[in-house]
Amino acid sequence: MFRALVLENDGGFRATVKSVDAAQLPEADVTLAVSYATLNYKDGLAITNRGPVVRQWPMVAGIDGAGTVFASSHPDWQVGDLAVHNGWGAGETHWGCLAETARLKGDWLIRLPQALSLRQAMAIGTAGYTAMLCVLALEDHGLKPDAGEVLVTGASGGVGSVAIALLGSLGYSVVAATGRASEETYLKALGASSVLDRAMLASPGKALQKERWAGVVDSVGSHTLANAVAQTRYGGVVTACGLAQGMDFPGSVAPFILRGVKLVGVDSVMAPRARRIAAWSNLASEIKDDMLVKITKEISLAEALAWAPKILAGEVRGRLVVNVKA
Repeated sequence: MFRALVLENDGGFRATVKSVDAAQLPEADVTLAVSYATLNYKDGLAITNRGPVVRQWPMVAGIDGAGTVFASSHPDWQVGDLAVHNGWGAGETHWGCLAETARLKGDWLIRLPQALSLRQAMAIGTAGYTAMLCVLALEDHGLKPDAGEVLVTGASGGVGSVAIALLGSLGYSVVAATGRASEETYLKALGASSVLDRAMLASPGKALQKERWAGVVDSVGSHTLANAVAQTRYGGVVTACGLAQGMDFPGSVAPFILRGVKLVGVDSVMAPRARRIAAWSNLASEIKDDMLVKITKEISLAEALAWAPKILAGEVRGRLVVNVKA
């Protein structure tokens, strides 16, 4: 038996932490003793049943996990190996990692970088890994620190917090967009050079606006993304990885055909293994432990139930690490 955060929808939706028989674990070739997981925006949607995240019932929530292999029939994984999991449908179509035990496909896992502990890996989690994918995409498209200001939306959330820390450490001038003015000190401590009220981006705007941003990391979508694109400088790069404001993109082709702006979609769920390894390798070398301490709050498995609606309401600063044994 093991404890897990289980989502059920037979005659009514329920999210509970309870004991589960290991015989119920799904088929896969690696069994992981999970030490830490995380609570992400997608997990919040699933646990509150506010979005069509879960595709099979019952479901164990949790798109992230880090732990120790204790059974494996996969040739790349041996008992005792330390592994990190992100995405691949966990918590959606396959039982996830908000549990003491997870059975996962070995091809989904990557080795824990030597510079990181299991807890640090989950302090980064999918949000931080996604932030790194965005930074890599900006660099792939030619952005350099001397190009100008980089806008990070959803700045006090998980993706935004790590993106600011990464970009700041790499020498970029970062502008953090947030709806919480009280977080200015926190955001500047992470590496932001200035803070912008998110209201300046959240309403409908003109197709072309005054050029400002050399690059953008957007986890918000909707009007925020459209305005960010409209304000991006000639040849600039915008990465889109989230939908906190909405899935719509009420924008125009004008920035693309008149300014050569590049809009790059960033997916963390199905990203190829080589890209994942590159992202985690960069995270291990670039992210500093003192930054992880600043952005992280540890909670228990049971507390994840109460924190899920808060993450959807934008009331969570940084990252929530779930100690599944607590």
